[in-house]
Amino acid sequence: MARLTKNMKDSLSKFDVEKQYNLDEAAKIVKEITYTKFDSSVDISVRLGVDPRQANQMVRGTVALPNGVGKDVKVLVLCTPDKEAEAKEAGADHVGLDNYIEKIKEGWTDIDVIITMPSVMGKVGALGRVLGPRGLMPNPKSGTVTMEIGKAVTEIKAGKIDFKVDKFGIIHTTIGRVSFEANKLVENANELIQTIIKLKPTSAKGTYVKSVSLSSTMSPGVKVEPKSILV
Repeated sequence: MARLTKNMKDSLSKFDVEKQYNLDEAAKIVKEITYTKFDSSVDISVRLGVDPRQANQMVRGTVALPNGVGKDVKVLVLCTPDKEAEAKEAGADHVGLDNYIEKIKEGWTDIDVIITMPSVMGKVGALGRVLGPRGLMPNPKSGTVTMEIGKAVTEIKAGKIDFKVDKFGIIHTTIGRVSFEANKLVENANELIQTIIKLKPTSAKGTYVKSVSLSSTMSPGVKVEPKSILV
C-alpha cells in the first residue's frame, strides 16, 4: 500500500471521506484540502444509471458554464478562406485548413477545441486516428461542426464545454479552478448537473444520478449528496 503524503494526510483529516455533503459544503472542502502550488482545476464526477454500450443510453451534450472554467481555451478553426475573418474576430487562436491538417498529421495537437464547418469534414474526418483518442474530433452534437463559426468560438471561449458519459457510465469534467469562490463552483456544478438531468434517456431505468463527487488536482474526492442538487 502506498504511503500517504503529509498533504494527503492533512486533507483527509479535514473531512469524512464516507460522508455525503451538500454541494456548497463540498465546494468549500475541496478548496480547503488543495495544496498544489498552482491553480488546480476542480473536477466533478457524475455516475449515471445508464448502460453506455446501448446507443439509446449514451449521454452527451454541451453546457455553457456561467462562470467559465478559468482557463484560456485554445481554439483551432478549420475552415474555408471566406470564414477565416469571422473566426479571427471571434477570438480563435489558430485559423486555417490544409496547413493545420498537415500539422496535425505530423502530431501537432496543442489545442483544446477544434471547430470546423460541414463542407470540410471530409478532410477533417481523415484525422480521426489522431484527434479521436484525444477527444478533439469536431462533432455536430457538440456544436463544433457548424456554419456559425464566430458564434461557436465565442461560446467556447466564454465557458461552453462538451461532456460525454464514459464506458463506465461516468461523466467527468472540469467545472472551474480552486481560485474560484465556492459559490461560483456551485453555480457551475449545478448548471452541468441540471443539463445532464434534462438529457436523461427515456430507456434509462432506476436511479439516474447514482453518485456525485468533487475533487481537485491531486486531492481526494468529496462525496456529494445527489438529493441536495436534484430538482
